[in-house]
Amino acid sequence: MKFWKRPSSPPTTFWEHVAELRVRVIASIIAVALASLVGLFCYNWLLENIFLPPYCRVLEGQGIDRACTLVITEPLDGFKTRIRVSLYVGLVLAMPILLWNLWRFITPALDRREKRYAVPFVLSGVLLFASGAVVAYSTFERALEFLISFGGDTVDPLFSPGAYLGLMTYMMVAFGVGFEFPIVLVFLQMAGVVTPRQLSSSRRYAIVGIVVVAAVITPSGDPVSLAALSVPMYLFFELSILVGLLLQRSRHRREARDNS
Repeated sequence: MKFWKRPSSPPTTFWEHVAELRVRVIASIIAVALASLVGLFCYNWLLENIFLPPYCRVLEGQGIDRACTLVITEPLDGFKTRIRVSLYVGLVLAMPILLWNLWRFITPALDRREKRYAVPFVLSGVLLFASGAVVAYSTFERALEFLISFGGDTVDPLFSPGAYLGLMTYMMVAFGVGFEFPIVLVFLQMAGVVTPRQLSSSRRYAIVGIVVVAAVITPSGDPVSLAALSVPMYLFFELSILVGLLLQRSRHRREARDNS
C-alpha cells in the first residue's frame, strides 16, 4: 500500500487511526508547502504594503526622521526572512485545508448528524483565524510603539527583517490560533469530554488560564496585545458554553424522538 493511500473504510483499530493520521498530516504538509509558494513570490509586495506600514507610522509618530527600512546584519538574514514569511503565509492560506483534514480525522468519534457540521466547522475556523490575524495586525502598531518607547528616548529603533517580520507574523499566527479556542471547546462538548455545566462552573479558572495562555503566546509581552487576545478568548469561552447548551438540547430532543 502506498504511504499516502487512505484506508477504504473508517478507521476502527489503533493502527488504522495512525494510518489515517499519517495521511492527514502528509496532506496538510503538502498544502502548506504549495501555499508557501504564494508567499515566496509575493514577498516584496507583502513587505511594502502589509508589513512595513506599521513600522513607518511608528517612526513618523515618534518624530524619527529617517528612511523606513529594515537592516540586514547577517548574510543569511534576507534568505531566512523570506522563507519564514513564506511559511507563515502558507500556513494562513492553507488553513481551510488544515481544518478540513482535522475534521475528517475526528469525525469517526461523532454520530451521523454531527458529521453534517463539517462545512460550518471549516468556515468558522477560517473566519476565526482570519479575525485573529486581523486583530493582531491592527494592534501591532500600538504594541510596537509601546515596546520602542519603553526603551527610552535615547534608543533609536533599527530592526533587522528577521526580528521585525518574525515578530509580526508570529503574532498574527498566534492570534489566529488563539481565536480557534471556541471551536476546540465546542468539539470537546460534542465528543462528550466536557459538558456546558462543567465549563460554566470553571469560569474563574478559565479567566486565569486564558490570561496565562495569552501572555505565553504573545511574544511581544505588551499589555495591548495581551488585552487584545485575552478579552476575545474569554468572550469565546462564554459563547462556546452557549453553543454547547444548544447542541446538548438538540441531542436530547433527537434522543427523545428516537425513544418515543
